[in-house]
Amino acid sequence: MGSPAGEGQGVGGGRVMGSSGGEDQAMVLVSDDGAVSVRDDGVIFVRLGKVELGQGVLTALAQIAADALGADLGQVRMLAASTVAGPDEGITAGSRSISHAGPPLREACARVRAACAAEAARRWGVAPAEVTVRRGEFRCGGRTATYADLAPVADALTAGPPTDTLQAATLQAAALEAEAAPAEEPVFVGVSVPRLDLPDKIAGRPRFIHDLRLPGQLYGRVLRPPSPAARLAGLTPLPDLHVVRDGSFVGVLAETEAAADRALARLRKACAWEDHDSLPDEHDLDTFLRRGPHETITVRTPEDAPPEGEPHAATYSRPFIAHASIAPSCATARWNPDGTLDVWSHTQGVHPLRRALARILGAEVQVHHVEGAGCYGHNAADDVALDAALLAREADGRPVQVRWSRQDELTWAPFGSAMSVDVAAVVDEAGLVRSWRYDVWSQGHLSRPGYAEGTPGLLAGAHLERPWAYPAAVDPSPQGGSGTARNAVPIYDFPRMEITAHRVLETPIRSSALRSLGAFMNVFAIESFMDELALAAGLDPLAYRLAHLSDPRARMVLERAADAAGWGGGAELGLGFARYKGVGAYCAAVAEVEAEQDVRVRRLTIAVDVGQVVNPDGVRNQIEGGATQAASWTLKERVRFDRRAITSGDWESYPILRFSEAPEVAVELVEHPGTPSAGAGEAAQGPVAAAIANALAATLGVRIRDLPLDREAVLKAIQ
Repeated sequence: MGSPAGEGQGVGGGRVMGSSGGEDQAMVLVSDDGAVSVRDDGVIFVRLGKVELGQGVLTALAQIAADALGADLGQVRMLAASTVAGPDEGITAGSRSISHAGPPLREACARVRAACAAEAARRWGVAPAEVTVRRGEFRCGGRTATYADLAPVADALTAGPPTDTLQAATLQAAALEAEAAPAEEPVFVGVSVPRLDLPDKIAGRPRFIHDLRLPGQLYGRVLRPPSPAARLAGLTPLPDLHVVRDGSFVGVLAETEAAADRALARLRKACAWEDHDSLPDEHDLDTFLRRGPHETITVRTPEDAPPEGEPHAATYSRPFIAHASIAPSCATARWNPDGTLDVWSHTQGVHPLRRALARILGAEVQVHHVEGAGCYGHNAADDVALDAALLAREADGRPVQVRWSRQDELTWAPFGSAMSVDVAAVVDEAGLVRSWRYDVWSQGHLSRPGYAEGTPGLLAGAHLERPWAYPAAVDPSPQGGSGTARNAVPIYDFPRMEITAHRVLETPIRSSALRSLGAFMNVFAIESFMDELALAAGLDPLAYRLAHLSDPRARMVLERAADAAGWGGGAELGLGFARYKGVGAYCAAVAEVEAEQDVRVRRLTIAVDVGQVVNPDGVRNQIEGGATQAASWTLKERVRFDRRAITSGDWESYPILRFSEAPEVAVELVEHPGTPSAGAGEAAQGPVAAAIANALAATLGVRIRDLPLDREAVLKAIQ
């Protein structure tokens, strides 16, 4: 197998190496932060802190870079994030990659272009404004030059003080021009260019972390405790195996993966554990969530007293949900002779992981991103990196690759928290909302590396002889989109709103960020209740929403989805709508379902407004993927456990939507060129869940308020 570490790829199909060598050959650095560099053959490298998780973000960012540079897209190579080079952009999460990384990337590339234009102007004795660039070629009066021609001198100009007045003037003018007019009309932004990461994946070429093969590589496996409360009490010696133990952390090293799997089976039989019950009652999660203790988060407090009138009220819930990625988490680690550590990981944040590993291991660490097979939030990618580092510490300088098992992935990776919601509304004579009260209970939605005042937040850290505490998950700040309270504030124009979130402070079940965090449940509850209010008032659910909605972009998205789905045409349809985080993408979903033997979603029609669209196909892919996953959560998924351990450790006990059950999904883009880009990756989750629930209620005439909406739930509601 080949090694994918550090590789980048341009849309034209050329392959280059990152930190392993090819990038640095005859390379000239011309940006202030080191994110953009030009090789002597004109290839332009871009290395950011954002990572490819299967969402196509590096393709969209390459489009932004090419337009800002005035280069051909085939010249641009997107390199994998690494703590060795490139900026620290935190976590690739929250549908924020384009909105957060796009503007600084555009500015950095514009400055590179301006510096090269300034050098061309100096050579030709013209003003920088007279120099144009298109498809990577600078032109003026019949003269031409390329990035390869201009970058070496431009780099010298930006690396130190100008050598003469002309150089100072041209650089200053070029910098001002770059800020005022970054480039000509966009060539690639707004166009559905091919994804640069897909050719390797479709052809089966090595690209994933699982494919990584370093010289002398060993393979490791870690034995998980039988439950969260278990501690290793004894270990029968296995002299013919390379066993690594530190407290209750225990694993094996072997020359091949097959040998590692066999060794793990023997190790399991050799271990004795102290264990006891510690988990809540799976069938009474509502009591567990409400019992607390809690952090009470006041989201909205009205100044006036609630109006008189009998409120409409309802309670909604969802269980714990797993990431359920098709490929288990994997990492490779190598301790170097100087005591430093290199880690290859499909983490969402190379810099936060580096800091967490350094804190636990007391060493200098470098983390290099290599793609995994998809990610929906904080899965086990960070955890397995510590596993690999701990095993590699006993490998005499040889690299060690660790891969989790399916059971590990489904039972030990962080879950999306169970949630419970109470909602009540007082309406006027026409049935319109006069007062809205909303309470949501949940565990926290953030236990990534570095959370809770710097807690490393890595699973194996809690099992060491000198353990690192793993406190309950926290929530992102309101500026970061919140967690429990994400999308708890309705988009509608209610005259009075009282909204409170209650975060559980003590829990034995590990939770963290899962696609859309609390928004999935909050939008499901709000939009289900809006349908209930509309039906109680005898009003059409679409008209009822529009009557409470003044935002013109919101109205446009709702109406586009309804028109495309044939709303009002006689079919029993359901509607769901939200603006992600209250500031992001607008998304409306219309669902058509059937409920004969089981609940199935026939069709989802979705309209979405993400502001400036960088790659239309990319937006559609993200919305369609999110909608399909939301359908799986809504209809099937639930983490199962007894009072001691998680029991849903395979696809039979934790079923997900099958290909044969996937709905037809049609996506309508409501475009607003020139407006800021908003992410698409998480916008569909809540609206789709609500649309399915509302369609099921319209079809069966009964309301199901507790997820998942499976056969058991339908029969219970009918009875």
